Amino acid sequence: MCGINGFNSSDPDLIQRMNKTTAHRGPDATDAWVGDGISLGHNRLAIIDLSPRGSQPMWDADHELVVVFNGEIYNYQTLRDELRQDYQFISDSDTEVILNAYKKYGHDCVKKLNGIFSFALYDTRNGELFLARDHAGVKPLYYYYDGKRFIFSSEIKGILEHDVPRAVDQTACNLFFQILYVPEPLTMFQGIKKLPASHYAILDRQGTVTIERYWQTMPQREPNDSYAHTVQKIRETFRDSVQQQLISDRPVGIFLSGGLDSTAVLGAAVEFHSGPIKTFSVGFKDSVDTKKFNADVDLARKTAAYYKTDHHEIYIGPEDIWQEIETIAWHLDEPNFNATAGAIYLLSKYAKESVAVVLGGDGADELFGGYPRYYYHHLFRIFGSDEKRIARFLAQKPDHLKQILSSSVYTASTALDYFRERYFSTNNHRHYDCANYAMHIDREGWLVDESLTRTDKMTMAHGLEARVPILDYRLIELSETIPVEWKLSLWQNPKTFQGKKIWKDAIAPYIPPHIWSEQKRGWFTPTAKWLRSALKEPVHEVLIQAGKNSAYFNEVGIEQMWVDHLSGKVYNLNSIWAIVMWQLWYNRFIAK
Repeated sequence: MCGINGFNSSDPDLIQRMNKTTAHRGPDATDAWVGDGISLGHNRLAIIDLSPRGSQPMWDADHELVVVFNGEIYNYQTLRDELRQDYQFISDSDTEVILNAYKKYGHDCVKKLNGIFSFALYDTRNGELFLARDHAGVKPLYYYYDGKRFIFSSEIKGILEHDVPRAVDQTACNLFFQILYVPEPLTMFQGIKKLPASHYAILDRQGTVTIERYWQTMPQREPNDSYAHTVQKIRETFRDSVQQQLISDRPVGIFLSGGLDSTAVLGAAVEFHSGPIKTFSVGFKDSVDTKKFNADVDLARKTAAYYKTDHHEIYIGPEDIWQEIETIAWHLDEPNFNATAGAIYLLSKYAKESVAVVLGGDGADELFGGYPRYYYHHLFRIFGSDEKRIARFLAQKPDHLKQILSSSVYTASTALDYFRERYFSTNNHRHYDCANYAMHIDREGWLVDESLTRTDKMTMAHGLEARVPILDYRLIELSETIPVEWKLSLWQNPKTFQGKKIWKDAIAPYIPPHIWSEQKRGWFTPTAKWLRSALKEPVHEVLIQAGKNSAYFNEVGIEQMWVDHLSGKVYNLNSIWAIVMWQLWYNRFIAK
């Protein structure tokens, strides 16, 4: 993992400023290369080939291609063996595999890569800049293009080192409060975009930018295999993914919760890891209901004992998060409504003391039907237009938004327009059944732009690499060929939700008995309760400040929302935290 920066002009001082701003992503080294009309910068978090030969920007042996790369290519050893007969290698790094794969396959090199990545490769032979982002969108890549200047970075704050406008994107702002994330290619900054997952971009010598999609799943309505054989394929692919993602020249650990998915990652990992693997869990102090909110960390402790891991726990309270809240907002780059960001930030800081890489259990719910809403999509598929049905489950209620947002900013149709344009403007959705398409939308939407982005920013704030074995693109492809009946166990009891049935059968060998007996629960913090106690005054101060920002918010509506939450009348955590984080973002990036 690293931080990458660059732009299409020559300026040694400016590229170093970008590197300095994103230095937390790569604390091991920093370097840059400036050529004729091109500047590339890199902050290194050394994971594979720790020697100077793995440093970046990296050139190919013929000194024709130069690349800056953030991420890991898990199948790099296989690709290296394939390419060795035609190309010279001078390092043991996965970065060099990208250079030689590009030499052999051109733009199609990304189709050969299995990993998490964003990279920029400059071809001195034709003056072309080639940028790419991984299949699942685990690693971020931002860019700004005004017709002349093309600027890119792993983080928005790197781009802001340039003299670019700082203005709120009104569509992004609407979408953030309506669906609680900013979907690609938008960001909260007008003019700054995200390169979408599974896409590449080309900036040619004439200054033309072309963006292409290089990968998409191919679902099918009817199974082409038996249930038992599909279970075996899932298990084998998952097992291989975990094995590949344990490859590292530095210590690797696992973020362990009390749930099935991170437990399965650990269970598979111990097969390939020599000695006790390090595991990390977070609990909460000063909680109104310690037993409830620490049930997850208690289960994780039992799992760690079952697998004999080197287990580490950290307990955090409201004051721990609030004293870091402005730093967290800065690292996030954009507002994030999810109050778990602070817990991940502090857990990552703690884990970095022991390891450089962690594996997590993200993605199984979206791939294999873990949320009850997928069952309801299946039941109610005949009601309403497609985008209205999706909005019913994913968008905040219009009456609530009218109460808290300024009438000059809030446009009720924004979310519906977005869902219709992105997911229903072609016939792609007709290849899916209703519930599987809802999973597809979640995987391409909020999973990428909220969950994975949040994890990347909070871990990389401390130079910690987070890997996600369940989101191996091969598992994604496999998941979208599986009938919804097999995911939700509809053939056993069509009137009762049973999520992730086929996934549970696939990972069964890795799940201890004490986990099987637990009901599914989301991982959450006591923030809603802290708002009524330790965080009451500081959060209210930020809400008052937001209320006075009348261009965006309704002061009276925000105060009523706050009172309703304090009284327990309405659970308003999501909107409260979204406004708080938006205002802190605005203070840091726009007002200043």
